[in-house]
Amino acid sequence: MISALTRLADWSARSPKRLWLVAFALFFALTGSWSAASPLASSPDEHAHFIRAAAVARGQIGGPKVMVPHVVAGIEGQFAETGVQVPEWYKDLPTLHECYSWKQRTPASCAPSLGNSEKITQATTAAGRYHPAYYLATGWPSLLVDGPKGLYLMRFVSALLCSAMLASALVTAAEWRRRSLAVLGVLAAATPMTLYMGGMVNPSGGEIAAGILVWTAMLSIVLSPDPRLLNRRLARLGTAGLVLINIRPLGLIWFAGAVVFSLLLAGRGLIGSVLRRKALWLWTALLGLAAAGALLWAATHPDNSAIDIPEDLTTAVAAKHTLGFTNDYIHQMIGFFGWLDTPAPALTWLFWFGVIATFAALALAYGRGREVVAVLGMTAAVVMVPVIAQASQAERIGMVWQGRYLLPFAVGLPLMSVLICATRSPDRGFPWRRLAGFSVVALTAADVAAFYWTLRRFAVGTSGSWVPTHAHWAPPGGWAVWVGVYTVAAAALVVPALVSDRRPVAPQPPDRDTPHPGRHSRVPEPA
Repeated sequence: MISALTRLADWSARSPKRLWLVAFALFFALTGSWSAASPLASSPDEHAHFIRAAAVARGQIGGPKVMVPHVVAGIEGQFAETGVQVPEWYKDLPTLHECYSWKQRTPASCAPSLGNSEKITQATTAAGRYHPAYYLATGWPSLLVDGPKGLYLMRFVSALLCSAMLASALVTAAEWRRRSLAVLGVLAAATPMTLYMGGMVNPSGGEIAAGILVWTAMLSIVLSPDPRLLNRRLARLGTAGLVLINIRPLGLIWFAGAVVFSLLLAGRGLIGSVLRRKALWLWTALLGLAAAGALLWAATHPDNSAIDIPEDLTTAVAAKHTLGFTNDYIHQMIGFFGWLDTPAPALTWLFWFGVIATFAALALAYGRGREVVAVLGMTAAVVMVPVIAQASQAERIGMVWQGRYLLPFAVGLPLMSVLICATRSPDRGFPWRRLAGFSVVALTAADVAAFYWTLRRFAVGTSGSWVPTHAHWAPPGGWAVWVGVYTVAAAALVVPALVSDRRPVAPQPPDRDTPHPGRHSRVPEPA
């Protein structure tokens, strides 16, 4: 197997297009395995996103407001949902997961079967006020195939879109001279929760994948400037930015945060020279139009829910509680599956925390002044942004924050830390490639463990056998198939981080449209 992976690495390394195709196939194997191996509607609010996607695919961008009683985070209220006209069996989706969610010992076999009535009737969705772009992209399979098969196809479409962005991020990292470290940054950012959400019908998946590509492209522009690659990187940055901004209003904030923190790392003279690129202004105009459209959509589709917020839930109380939940939110960003009722095993958390903490510490040790400030600022932001966001809204909507909401922005911390190490670390005196090798192997083991642990929970419950040979619930094709697919794909994805780094060559003289990094900035690194 090792020799086969080595040959695959050699073949793909000869061309960025080949590398992209291989990375895309491997990321799709990972996200697609989550799609197939998770019970339908078993992820947060997926039933609402299924209904919203099916409605948008049928031309229903909006709909009448319907007040529906709910209890969220222990708080009762009348929640504003959107009424849509879809086949009657979609009305079964909201209750599909209730018999096993938040009951870890109960396998998913208790879930009732979906109905098969094609009679058009009104269903409600809590996602009706979200921007329709994501749902238009993922909902069209519901027009071709009915029932569970159509829902699985919608998941696979979401997995394809997320895998394309993750593959582009990996190719961008592979353009670095010290590509073993750069690729490690992408793999560390693509946490099990990232891959899980990418395989579900939920805009969080596309939001996180777009965030990884935004950060990778932006950091490559400022930390590894290369005139020959600039337009390509701007295109990746602009495309990912359009996706990020058009999914949810928070996407605009996450994009702005990535740009601001990345610019802290820019060398002297780099910004002015990049501003002279025509491609930059084209993408800036497109992103400006997208931002205006997203803000207009958010302003015209407010949340009109009437929630009975307890009087003692003040801004100060919410801030204190949110700060106390920081550890929980970090765990959720790495791996908390199902309806936040299936945590990843301790192995996953320890390995992922260990890799990120190690490279953050090394970035602080090897980084220069502004780089240290950027890493410390990102660390503080990961802690404080949820506190500020939830405290400012708690008196209106309650305590509803989840770790995955921050993940499109938080992926910048491992990426920034690893890429600073790739830029500043000496070529000799420290076993960087060996550290990268141990790190990617640890991340692979942690990722596979999270997948197996979650699939076992759905198959036999947490009190069932460690090897679910007599599974009460099994995904299409059986659990062993998807564990095998996931393990092979995760192992193969390690290879780009183990190949030899690029050799430095003398930089080419710039032309009129080529940004010159300036006398005091970093020397451009070759592709």
